Amino acid sequence: MKALLAGMVILMIGDSHMTTPGYLITTLHDNLMKQGAIVYSFGACGANAGEWASEGEAPCGSASRIKGGAVKTDRSSSASTHALSQLISTYKPNLVVIVLGDTMAGYTSPQLAKAWIWDQVSALTDEVKSSSTACAWVGPGWGTEGGSFGKTFARVKEASDYLATITAPCYYINSLVFSKPGEWGTIDGQHYNSAGYKNWGADITKVIDVLPPVKALTGQQ
Repeated sequence: MKALLAGMVILMIGDSHMTTPGYLITTLHDNLMKQGAIVYSFGACGANAGEWASEGEAPCGSASRIKGGAVKTDRSSSASTHALSQLISTYKPNLVVIVLGDTMAGYTSPQLAKAWIWDQVSALTDEVKSSSTACAWVGPGWGTEGGSFGKTFARVKEASDYLATITAPCYYINSLVFSKPGEWGTIDGQHYNSAGYKNWGADITKVIDVLPPVKALTGQQ
């Protein structure tokens, strides 16, 4: 890959897709680094957006990865998120990338909890606004229907469509355009196999490369 992102500092936070080696904390993180970015990644399994506005619970574990280091995981009962404001203060990113959607979609609930999701998202986007940092929000992918989370194509599309309308000032990255429903295999309906995370990471990278704030910061035409 070309060093399109040379000199950029990117901070990534997210849900369970960012908590296991081989997931996006590996594939997306590596892709951005190969393009010259300095990358800091943090994930919290089961955490909703609002729990990143301050230190919150990570019900099924957390993970972190600093630059080219290994993924460090915490599966203890004390695993937690990190307040986004503190992460921004510590790492001073040019771009924040948020990977969140599946944990808030409520796949087994009769209806999408729009008011609650709005509260969760706005708590986090308020922190982004306060920092005046460029931001991208990565929405959920199709996955496969069923599995232990009861994921359905109809609900993930509904959740993605709604997130696209409420995640400003973050640029919304619609993961549903990267594949057809069920095209990428999963291990449980929601989490992809290694090929899926490789494809997803590569597709997200292509979008990040051409985001307006990234092009401005890197001098791309």
